[in-house]
Amino acid sequence: MASEKCFAKGSSAPGLVAKGQIRLYSMRFCPFAHRTRLVLHAKGIKHDTVNINLKDKPEWFLKKNPLGLVPTLETSSGQVIYESPITCDYLDEVYTDKKLLPADPFQKAQQKMMLENFSKITPYFYKIPLGKKNGEDISVLEAELKEKFVKLNEDLVNKKSKFFGGNAITMIDYMMWPWFERLENFELKHCLGGTPELKKWTEHMSEDQTVKATMFPTETYKAFYKTYADGKPNYDYGL
Repeated sequence: MASEKCFAKGSSAPGLVAKGQIRLYSMRFCPFAHRTRLVLHAKGIKHDTVNINLKDKPEWFLKKNPLGLVPTLETSSGQVIYESPITCDYLDEVYTDKKLLPADPFQKAQQKMMLENFSKITPYFYKIPLGKKNGEDISVLEAELKEKFVKLNEDLVNKKSKFFGGNAITMIDYMMWPWFERLENFELKHCLGGTPELKKWTEHMSEDQTVKATMFPTETYKAFYKTYADGKPNYDYGL
């Protein structure tokens, strides 16, 4: 169901979640939902995907999640889980094969602190393109983002590892990746200048099979985000 067109207001609700499966309510181009898609794929979890029109949300979806946000998970027993880090942690706890979070409490806490820090970086991915579109001076915002990237680069240097949790991909890498996949679309790739280890991290991530399986080409992102910036998001772009 992953490539199905989105459900909008007035649409009939999809059927019950099949026993032994889980359902993801998503939007194909949403970076927050992308996190959950990465975790589902990395762990090989059997699931179906229902895409939601976020501008014209179905009534039945708002009953499941009154906030109307994606990602949202639903189990076959009708349990509903939302907020991207919470959905990903839930999946890692319930489906114990190929754990993405470290077992060590301190290492797990470190990943959560890194994620909290990264949540202060993501707004720049929207503020800078919006400022540019409005003809504003974005030099200060770009300088701040570059400084944040320098700190991430230092983190990799200090860890002496390919990824943020060691030499294999862990949860924190998947939590951060969706925004880096969209760097070119947001015209922010130049902000990686002077961060060789972070740049290498993006290259290593691009080689990951899960990342490859869930990514869209830059041209597709650009086409979608143009419709989004124009106030008429085409959530079914390319279908």
